[in-house]
Amino acid sequence: MSYTHLKQWTEKLLRHADVSIDGKRPWDIQVKNKNLYRRVFVHGSLGFGEAYMDGWWDAESLDELVSRLMKAQLDQHFKSIALMITTLKAKLLNCQSPRRAYQVGVKHYDIGNDLYINMLDSRMIYSCGYWKNAQTLEEAQRDKLDLTCRKLHLKKGQRVLDIGCGWGGCARYMAENYGVEVVGITISKEQAALARDNCRQLPIEILVKDYRELQGRFDRIVSIGMFEHVGYKNYRNYFKTVEKLLADDGLFLLHTIGSNTPTEHTDPWIDRYIFPNGMLPSAQQISSAFEDYFILEDWHSFGPDYDKTLLSWYDNFNEAWSRIKKNYDDRFRRMWNYYLLASAGSFRARKNQLWQIVLSKQGLTSNYRYPR
Repeated sequence: MSYTHLKQWTEKLLRHADVSIDGKRPWDIQVKNKNLYRRVFVHGSLGFGEAYMDGWWDAESLDELVSRLMKAQLDQHFKSIALMITTLKAKLLNCQSPRRAYQVGVKHYDIGNDLYINMLDSRMIYSCGYWKNAQTLEEAQRDKLDLTCRKLHLKKGQRVLDIGCGWGGCARYMAENYGVEVVGITISKEQAALARDNCRQLPIEILVKDYRELQGRFDRIVSIGMFEHVGYKNYRNYFKTVEKLLADDGLFLLHTIGSNTPTEHTDPWIDRYIFPNGMLPSAQQISSAFEDYFILEDWHSFGPDYDKTLLSWYDNFNEAWSRIKKNYDDRFRRMWNYYLLASAGSFRARKNQLWQIVLSKQGLTSNYRYPR
């Protein structure tokens, strides 16, 4: 297909999202390299993201551009060989097997604590904040942690497991404010090292472990922003493992990004550059996976809050760039900005959701109160 035909085809598609090429509105695409059209036509979303990293196009408001593209479902028009390979790999392999589980730790979480220290709030919470009453990222993450604790009905002296504990922010908040003992696990050595430092002199143990390697018994279990790495072939076993670890009268809170429809693969660009082997579960996939193991006590959706959280991270990252750029190049900066802003756009379009789900093993004998 010629350059002229590719450009006309692209412009026709973009009109469905009210997006123009080289237009004057913040969400219009400014083309810097005419080879962009062929790159996107051949490589789909992978080519679109890589072209942005290489400076082939820009948009003043990239988040709003992505939101409009997704609302118009234009992402469905950009199927590519990369997507077919990602889909086939997910079907043929267990991409989140115990052997592969640590790949995302090396690829994403071990790239440098300096980046996350500067981008996140003071507790280094790398998940959606709760903006119901918050005005700042610091307040939103504090409110999310306290909401989580109240949903779990934490009591002094209880033993809590934090699956995917990150840099220890949630574990520390629980120990300091609710008097519980916490075991936190992560697949990132960099996270574990800093988490141990952050949680010193508290009743907190941080382990570098996959969830399938755990043994023991816990009064409460929490998992925030980790289920996206489990993979659809392992959902059932994940809940089976949590059920074995949880006390009979315990509560389990799962905090996860969700998809509107069942998926068995991730976006090729996200898979290559951000979260290798990641996958967003649907409500149907989650509920069918915990059937026979748990009773649903509460399902809370606040996906739009992730839009605000991601924009706060974007502002913090770019404000800090002059201090951290010696460790990264400009292509990384464009990649990271694309990740944050495109993700914000996907939540704004309601393509992605954010759920907190509370489960019990036998059903609570008294009415469960639904903190909000």
